[in-house]
Amino acid sequence: MAIDHGTPDIPRRHRIVAIACGAFVMSMVGAAYAAVPLYDLFCRMTGFAGRPVVATSAPSRVIDRSFEVRFDANVNPELPWRFVPEEPSVRLRAGEVRTVQYRIVNDSARRTRGVASFNVTPEATAPYFAKVQCFCFAEQSLGPKETLELPVVFFVDPAIATDKGLESITTITLSYTFFPAKDPATPVAEALSPARAPNL
Repeated sequence: MAIDHGTPDIPRRHRIVAIACGAFVMSMVGAAYAAVPLYDLFCRMTGFAGRPVVATSAPSRVIDRSFEVRFDANVNPELPWRFVPEEPSVRLRAGEVRTVQYRIVNDSARRTRGVASFNVTPEATAPYFAKVQCFCFAEQSLGPKETLELPVVFFVDPAIATDKGLESITTITLSYTFFPAKDPATPVAEALSPARAPNL
């Protein structure tokens, strides 16, 4: 009996296709998980979507143009915290580095954890609003009735003076919102060194 050696091994071909499809699906899942931190990094480096830029050092100059920076503090209803800035606003010149303290109070009788998201408005000013130090995206854990002081160190980049589209801007708002932490606890950045107090 003649054997047709030209006929492909159908089951083997199906296995190869199945493996290739599985590898493709896994790579897409991995890309989806990576997209969130990569998008966040992109926003923080460019000021996209109202995210302030992350700075590693202070600017080399201070210019005469000044801004009122307002501080907006919010808490998701599921988190039993009070969250307020030490002052509602400050006035500073572009290039001037300023530190502002925020205070969080856990009003509940149990330990709670939260994470803050943030943005800057007007959104177009975000590439010029730089934070040297902040508590954003670092999980905070407070015991019953505990108080936590958290600093934010920031400046408005003097380069904002070269942006003709922002010539009329005199006020910038930095807004934070705390949400309940859902993932396993992560340590607060050591660089923040927040001071804790028993209560208000």
